[in-house]
Amino acid sequence: MKILVFGLGALGTVYSCLLQKQGHEITGVDHQPVVKAIKQDGVQVTGIWGEHEAALNQLVCNLDELDEQVFDLIIVSVKAYETEEVARQLKNIITDTTYLILAQNGYGNFETASKHIPADQIILGRVIFGSETIGAGAARVTVIADDVILGSPGNLIDMEVLQQFADIFSQAGIPTRASNEIMRYVWGKIIYNSALNPLGAILEVPYGKLAEINFSKDLIDQVIEEIFAVLKAVGQTTMWENAAAYRKDFYSQLVPSTAAHHASMLQDIQRGRKTEIDSLNGAVVDLGQRYGVETPANRFITMMLKAKESMLT
Repeated sequence: MKILVFGLGALGTVYSCLLQKQGHEITGVDHQPVVKAIKQDGVQVTGIWGEHEAALNQLVCNLDELDEQVFDLIIVSVKAYETEEVARQLKNIITDTTYLILAQNGYGNFETASKHIPADQIILGRVIFGSETIGAGAARVTVIADDVILGSPGNLIDMEVLQQFADIFSQAGIPTRASNEIMRYVWGKIIYNSALNPLGAILEVPYGKLAEINFSKDLIDQVIEEIFAVLKAVGQTTMWENAAAYRKDFYSQLVPSTAAHHASMLQDIQRGRKTEIDSLNGAVVDLGQRYGVETPANRFITMMLKAKESMLT
């Protein structure tokens, strides 16, 4: 299978390396320093899935440089705020038989991409394994909480097709399955990230500490409560009946398993990068405005994170 991976950060490195080793033809797209390093040293993956390395078939900084213009699959693993521009570029090389997988955080990526690419060719991926960049083209897989879930919002793509891609990823060593309820899984991740990631970045403490302190815990509870109120107004269900049911699992299972984890948003700020706050708490605020639901805690955290981002980036 001919696969293009757009974005060779932590996630893109894992996918490109393991799929290349499985025998697929992989083309990688990223900025010049990353492309230069990978051309020299290849891509490497370490961590809980073992040690792997591979030389990709093709590496470019711009889609105009591509030798091969026809792909069976495109995996997008850039930040959510880059989705619009990437989709605009990719629409020129998408054929009728090309599928696009959005392996990203947050809400709104599907809606943004579908402005440029047919919705029945877009697959959402709920990725919940942890991968961190340790160098250009080098990533360490640190934890996996569940299989990657692939799905089509609105069920516009046959389950057989989704399962075929899930099998390809699983065979490459990335546990994956297909679902016809992808948004329930995506929102599960959004709730978790919105509750912990920005607050962890603002206070600069690991996730476990946020749940130990009453003041931060109260903020987390308000964020969760507001998200469930918004979801009720939207008509979107999750794996949990209500906010109380979610909090029970959140404090008993989800937080303990990542207690020592530091927010990726904090790492972004420390590296002078923009964060994905607009696709997490910011997206909750926007949906709340659209459906008439007040979201003061999410608004406050969004503003505080943006203030810190502006000061330090």
